[in-house]
Amino acid sequence: MEQRTHKLTSERLVGRPIKIEEGYAEVELVTIDEMKVDEKGLVHGGFTFGLADYAAMLAVNEPTVVLGKAEVRFTKPVKVGDKLVAKAKIIDDQGRKKTVDVKVYRGEDVVLEGKFHCYVLEKHVLD
Repeated sequence: MEQRTHKLTSERLVGRPIKIEEGYAEVELVTIDEMKVDEKGLVHGGFTFGLADYAAMLAVNEPTVVLGKAEVRFTKPVKVGDKLVAKAKIIDDQGRKKTVDVKVYRGEDVVLEGKFHCYVLEKHVLD
């Protein structure tokens, strides 16, 4: 399926789409040194969240999709060099309002899980 939204997203900072299907997407991110917050290599949670958000947007895959609300839980720390894969699936579709379940994995371990409440607007949010 063709990517219809968020086409200019930075693969280096937010991730690279590896699968886009109707109502489902997977995005991969390898964490880099610029993401660390301390000398031990702990990655700032905002990058993991950004990956999850991007996967949710691609699961909806509409040009004018935006995030309205997210309920997430960080379950394990992420460090520089980790390869993460976000898997996002629409679990409730009410037309322009969609709820997307997202899990971010490091191997078998879930490092973030949550529900992303997405809205498909009639026109671009900046118009």
